[in-house]
Amino acid sequence: MSVPRTGAPAARAVRPTPDGHGAAGIRVADALRTSILDGDYVPGERIRQEVLAERYGASRVPVREALRTLEAEGLITLVANTGAWVAQISLAECEEMYQIRERIEPLLLRLNLPLLQPGDVAELERLADAMETADVEEFLSLDRTFHLSCYDLAPTSVLGDLVVQLWNRTQHYRRAFTRVFRSEGDRSVHHEHHLLVAAIRRGDADEAERVLAGHIRRTRLELARHPEVFAGPE
Repeated sequence: MSVPRTGAPAARAVRPTPDGHGAAGIRVADALRTSILDGDYVPGERIRQEVLAERYGASRVPVREALRTLEAEGLITLVANTGAWVAQISLAECEEMYQIRERIEPLLLRLNLPLLQPGDVAELERLADAMETADVEEFLSLDRTFHLSCYDLAPTSVLGDLVVQLWNRTQHYRRAFTRVFRSEGDRSVHHEHHLLVAAIRRGDADEAERVLAGHIRRTRLELARHPEVFAGPE
């Protein structure tokens, strides 16, 4: 079944107060977020509140809080009086999101680059090395850590949350892309990671922006070659 779509943009995520139902809502949101990002659910899959309540030993109230939190993060689509689905996007929507990422992630990296310390750069190098021999799921986890850790030092009121939301909404499709480039023996993604680390180490913001924009663009173009990955569940 395809996810019913709404045109309203997702709000900035607000975590509930961690007491009573709030603490349970955070617990459910954290567990469900991990499951969605790990691919345990597919885009367009129905999420039933009663199943979550039983699985996580919670009442309906914190489950609803958790679903609202994940909706704000771009992972869930809620339709009033209808239900919840794992967020699903079309090829056209994905291309638009990647074009946004091509423009805003380099800016966010530039804002963070002066704040990255030598130890941070060494960790980025370690992650880039580890991704070369990782399996698909480990690669996705390392890749997310690699990129998002470059973005979380500079304080932003909008940009950081927007980038994370776009990463969340395209997670399933990056998984599909990862399988494609591995099956084709394409190692350019690893080369780009190392080029990015080198630019960051030099403090060369212009080159870091250029490499990152090209890195995101290449993924967008590869995804466009495989429209089948955007088919939802029957």
